[in-house]
Amino acid sequence: MSTLIANAGVFWSGLVMTLALAVLSAALALPAGLVLAIMRSSPVPGFRWLSAIYVTVTRNVPLAVVFFFSAFVLPQLGVRVSYFSFAIIALVAYYSSFFCEAIRSGINAVFIGQAEAARSIGLSYRDCLRFVVLPQALRSSIPPVVNVTIALVKNTAVASAFGVAESLSAMQRLANDESSAVIAILVATAAIYLCITVPLGLVATQIERRSAYSR
Repeated sequence: MSTLIANAGVFWSGLVMTLALAVLSAALALPAGLVLAIMRSSPVPGFRWLSAIYVTVTRNVPLAVVFFFSAFVLPQLGVRVSYFSFAIIALVAYYSSFFCEAIRSGINAVFIGQAEAARSIGLSYRDCLRFVVLPQALRSSIPPVVNVTIALVKNTAVASAFGVAESLSAMQRLANDESSAVIAILVATAAIYLCITVPLGLVATQIERRSAYSR
């Protein structure tokens, strides 16, 4: 316990970095996923193919490979930013496809007759999507979107391999310095992630129940 108290600042900085990675990545990946979902539902074949290829590739490639590409290939292409920014780029590129599929599941859940009725009264495809389909789709997409966000929070740990000092990186450093307190350090690190992910899971469950009651 004394080791944990003495290194509280290290755990706190790791928690802050984890939250920063998760919040910034989710804030960028969610709109990107929405755009991809709209493209996948578009009547334009080119948009559907491009988004389908991107989503299929990124969803079937390990996150570590995306991190390696971001951290080692992008600098060779002239991109010069911090490793924190490279981690954000990797997480956004990877999780935008998962957000896309979560939102697209909500779009597919909207009864097709509503879209047909909207088109029959003269609404354009864009207005039909904006006023009829997306409001319902986004509401039913909230639970899977929260689940994707939980996965994103946990996978910020991959950033530790690329020099970003988030919670897992802090745990590794402390475990090397305080080998006699490894178990306590592991438990404390797990507790940090649980403090983030468990409330998110409870929010998803509550929203899902309310959606079921409203239907």
